[in-house]
Amino acid sequence: MKILVPLIAVLALCALALLGARSGGAAWLLGVALPYLAVLTFLVGVVVKVLGWARSPVPFRIPTTCGQQKALDWIPSSKLESPHSTLGVVARMALEILFFRSLFRNTRMAVVADKGKVVYDPSKWLWLGSLVFHYSMLLVVVRHLRLFTEPVPTLVLWLQGADGFFQIGLPAVYLTTAGFLIGLGYLLWRRLSSAQLRYISLAADYFPLFLLIGIGTTGVLLRHFVKADLEPIKRLAISLLHLQPVVPAGIHVLFYMHLLLVSALLVYLPFSKLMHLGGVFLSPTRNLANNNRMVRHINPWNHPVAVHTYEEYEDEFRDRMVAADIPVEKQPGAAPSPAGEGAEPRPTE
Repeated sequence: MKILVPLIAVLALCALALLGARSGGAAWLLGVALPYLAVLTFLVGVVVKVLGWARSPVPFRIPTTCGQQKALDWIPSSKLESPHSTLGVVARMALEILFFRSLFRNTRMAVVADKGKVVYDPSKWLWLGSLVFHYSMLLVVVRHLRLFTEPVPTLVLWLQGADGFFQIGLPAVYLTTAGFLIGLGYLLWRRLSSAQLRYISLAADYFPLFLLIGIGTTGVLLRHFVKADLEPIKRLAISLLHLQPVVPAGIHVLFYMHLLLVSALLVYLPFSKLMHLGGVFLSPTRNLANNNRMVRHINPWNHPVAVHTYEEYEDEFRDRMVAADIPVEKQPGAAPSPAGEGAEPRPTE
């Protein structure tokens, strides 16, 4: 059910778009109202989520480290694994965001049945699949800017030419399109093939995978199989961008399916695990310098608290402690300690 429910949900979205576009009366709803609503939900959701993270107090330095901390000058410290300066934090964040460094260093645990022992080995395929998927998706999004601009920026044209460098087929097959689907396929296969991952996976883990696969599949069908006319699609995109929506005639039915899946992804993203795209910048385990041995950090929540010292406790219960043969520092009749002066004794039974 964890797999079937999200799959059925994505297929239901596809069927809804197909039926709505074929009926002819829902073109404005699918092409204008839902995209606007999705973008508005996405922007508001991301801003609210980021502001909530930014307001969360972080009284202590809690960076994740796996290297020698900065201490004495004659002890070499790890400037990337345990950065103590802003420059080190920026370098570690850049490696994390651009190259998924923590995922590259990730290891997986496995039990060797014939040897009866636990082994740890690197999971570089996970790192490679994630890297291919994320960079392919980034370039696919940048390439789609040609639908919203006229004239098309030179950078977009250059990336489009480099992406289709091999000129496979007509229209040319983009490398990022293949990387997008291959990366998604690997991430889904990995989650399905491992019993441990299937056990801990939730429907919320499968839904975005199926949604992204649906977006990529409909995009490939539009470009290489039905070969939809881009002129009315671009007119619709530019009219939406200029807040003067017009739904031209001649838009292929499959495009509305593609657009509805993209809109669903935009709505779903701020409330899901996919928000790691913004959370990585605000993670205190990543963006804080590990300088606890260099700077004293005082907890701002340390309000003054009335304490009851041991000296006061003994002055209050000394007679009972002596009667119970509990050792005391001062015998009955001795002068009370300065800490106990002014203490109001409790009534005895």
